[in-house]
Amino acid sequence: MNKIRLGLHVLRILTVFFTLTLFVNVFAATDYLKGKYNVDPVHSRISFIVPHFVVSEVEGRFNDVKGEFTLSEPFTESRVIATIPVKSIDTGSKERDDHLLAKDFFEVTKYPEMKLVSKSISGTPESFKMIAALTIKDVTKDVVFDCKYTGAVKDPWGQQRAALKATAKVNRKDFNINYDDKIGIGPAVGDEVKIRLWTEGIKAEDSQKGNPMK
Repeated sequence: MNKIRLGLHVLRILTVFFTLTLFVNVFAATDYLKGKYNVDPVHSRISFIVPHFVVSEVEGRFNDVKGEFTLSEPFTESRVIATIPVKSIDTGSKERDDHLLAKDFFEVTKYPEMKLVSKSISGTPESFKMIAALTIKDVTKDVVFDCKYTGAVKDPWGQQRAALKATAKVNRKDFNINYDDKIGIGPAVGDEVKIRLWTEGIKAEDSQKGNPMK
């Protein structure tokens, strides 16, 4: 009887071991994995922070992004392209969002999209600089992003995924966003805008499998 119990105990341990091994193999991030990836808008974030009333900040995001990135060998030949529908802006206040979409800021009826196209990449996947042509309204300017490749993983549905994150600072007035209301101690809206991007992509050949991760 004791031998039977011991055997069952060993079987349970082996089952747990193989289950954990399978979990690690499926979900653990892999090393650099080259290829073309289509941006998954459900799991990507483009956000911004701008000073408000001098003493505080307002944070917002764009809820939609379209694009792709290619991880190449050598890495410095990689490429990023993104299009952001301006109407997807979300600062947590409809009244403020409507103002941002109006003529004082983005003029969405005239300029419905922002675009980003990488021009050069230098460094390593773990830490690299990306110079990208950023188009907002009728202005295109080169912006330097500090970036990192955060890894690749195959999800439970067989889709190969990879992710990048990037940060930059821009002056909004360089892009003809010139709203200049004043309060007693200074501008109501600051000029410097911090941009943060976290982009997750699905390998192009896997995109046909659909995206069950909602």
